[in-house]
Amino acid sequence: MTLSHRPSHPALALVLLATLLGGAAWASEIVGGRAAKPHSRPYIASLQMLSSHFCGGTLVHPSFVLTAAHCLQNIPAALVRVVLGAHNLGNEEPSQQRLSVVRVFSNNYDPEGFHNDILLLQLDRPANLTAQVAVAQLPEQNQQLPHGTPCLAMGWGRLGTTEPLPPILQELNVTVVTFLCRQENLCTFVPRRKAGICFGDSGGPLICDGVLQGVDSFLIRECANRQYPDFFARVSLYVDWIQSVLRSVGGEGSP
Repeated sequence: MTLSHRPSHPALALVLLATLLGGAAWASEIVGGRAAKPHSRPYIASLQMLSSHFCGGTLVHPSFVLTAAHCLQNIPAALVRVVLGAHNLGNEEPSQQRLSVVRVFSNNYDPEGFHNDILLLQLDRPANLTAQVAVAQLPEQNQQLPHGTPCLAMGWGRLGTTEPLPPILQELNVTVVTFLCRQENLCTFVPRRKAGICFGDSGGPLICDGVLQGVDSFLIRECANRQYPDFFARVSLYVDWIQSVLRSVGGEGSP
């Protein structure tokens, strides 16, 4: 099966995907990427416990961060610290803001089938928006991205399965693909070289043309294996839900 066309039998492809999900793993460190320009991605968040990064997230409102539901599946929200305005997690940068989580909002998350892997974290106070801390733009509800759309994945995860965590934010150019993907997911691939997301830093953003289109969710088998795409929760399916949560707690829509 090549990258140039959809599977000729979509139902067969989904059966194959369901079989492969038994070997799926949470994502995503960046493999084969590059260091981001300092503070060029001001919407990204680092979720930490005991001062250690464990997942990524995206600021979608001064008081809310969007991440993957599985990130907090076994972690009490009270133990999570959200770090905004970071580039080098190894330094106490003046731009960094550290906030607590007071409430979480999920949307029928199903860990067995990797469905609705999306979570809103309400912060204990609004972030101070600066040049280093900004809100990401949300897509339109049900917006579609065609095969071949260029996007940017990013995170502080490992550079390889046995490599250490990099303190510097990494980013990677990826391409939206439709092979072996589900309608509820966005899938990406890096053609012609070994690169992609990997274990240890789920919840980070997938940015396409300046818009938050995906939340890092899972991968098949090992990272950057050059056979299977990487999977993101499709944010456009949840925009109405996100806005309803913001309204329910007195917040306004995403700026």
